[in-house]
Amino acid sequence: MSKQNLKILIAVDMEGISGITYWDQVTPGHAEYLSRGRQLMTDDVNAAIAGLAEGGASEFVVSDGHWNGSNILIESLDPRARLNFGSPSPRAMMQGIDQQPAAVVLVGYHAMAGTAYANLDHTWSDYRIQRVYLNDRQIGEIGLNGALAGYYGVPIIAATGDQSACGEARDFFGDALEMAVVKTATGQFSAECLPLVESRRRIHDAMHRAVQKLKQGHAPSPFVVGAPVRLAVEFLYSRHADRAHLMPGTERLSGTRIEYVAPDMPTAYRAFRALSTLARD
Repeated sequence: MSKQNLKILIAVDMEGISGITYWDQVTPGHAEYLSRGRQLMTDDVNAAIAGLAEGGASEFVVSDGHWNGSNILIESLDPRARLNFGSPSPRAMMQGIDQQPAAVVLVGYHAMAGTAYANLDHTWSDYRIQRVYLNDRQIGEIGLNGALAGYYGVPIIAATGDQSACGEARDFFGDALEMAVVKTATGQFSAECLPLVESRRRIHDAMHRAVQKLKQGHAPSPFVVGAPVRLAVEFLYSRHADRAHLMPGTERLSGTRIEYVAPDMPTAYRAFRALSTLARD
């Protein structure tokens, strides 16, 4: 694999960013988000780009996957990167996955809803979705996005976040995954955070190692979910399922559980987004 064609998609969320532990830091409109959260996010992404570049990658596409996709400060972003910004975009958190990147790295990710000792754990929505399953395996945003990448034959080679998010990523993508644990969560809203210089060093080094493994043929294999894909979403309240069940082709298995069978992973991913959107209060 030559340096000239080594393009990496950097998929970025916010809850697993260095120094982030509570909702105000990641919620647009709050002072902590405006004054600090966005810069913290951008700086973690820059550390990832630096490590990927030193490892041998030459092209960088960043997908801003948090909230409405308009969080990263483009004026502070490493100028070697292009930025997918705004929402809704066709592939949401994984915008750009269909453009043949060599690999994906996950920066700032969080664990799935209901995980113990995990900062800001949730799956897509903290107030309406309890659990999500693909072919009966419980899954969060890490697995959902990894499965979409896998459909295109693209591996997830590195992840950053707290210890629970990184452990979840390794469970899905295997021991060859490189990780940067930037904080140790002690609860949903608490963590022992590393000094920022240390967390950015860990991110840089994990990305460097991940690209080296990729070039040597030792990176994780793509995470492929077999078709057809049976998607199940368990909502928090029956009113959420009432709304989600308006989507044609769904089956309601209980007061809160909606299922949909998709022919492939891109369709399942779009169906999940549609169900979540319909369920909004």
